[in-house]
Amino acid sequence: MSSTVRNKPPSILKPGSEAPDFTLKSTPDQTVSLRDFLGRPVVIAFFPADWSPVCTDQMGLYAQVMPQFKKFNAEVLGISVDGIWTHLAFAKDRKLNFPLLSDFEPKGAVSRAYGAYQARVGESARALFVIDERGIIRWSLLSPDGINPGADGILSALEKLRRA
Repeated sequence: MSSTVRNKPPSILKPGSEAPDFTLKSTPDQTVSLRDFLGRPVVIAFFPADWSPVCTDQMGLYAQVMPQFKKFNAEVLGISVDGIWTHLAFAKDRKLNFPLLSDFEPKGAVSRAYGAYQARVGESARALFVIDERGIIRWSLLSPDGINPGADGILSALEKLRRA
């Protein structure tokens, strides 16, 4: 494989696609499955790494904006390939009020299913998905790793879901 192919950005799942179901650890002895949230919107935020400056800002912003997400009855799930212990320490330190799920083993399997895995660096890309109550992706965004995509696009997508 040539280096140009390896360095191509991920191609994430597009709106209209069925969201792949998954079950990932949220604590050492608890799991979360996408199917647990059928009947309500879900925001999935794939991110490269706990503790990185942009990820810290992004996840902190989502914790602050949680009351707005809850107005839409939306659940937020953060996913990266970091291990569960790192996630728990990061979530506690940053006072996150939503689960961080570990896509650790097999590494990046869920990120790959959503087209959000960067094999050359072994991390999830910074990708966002809004999934409707039936499990269909209604909005998706691939953001550069060094840019916090904010919450405006998510909130707009949730507003469109409400009106649909």
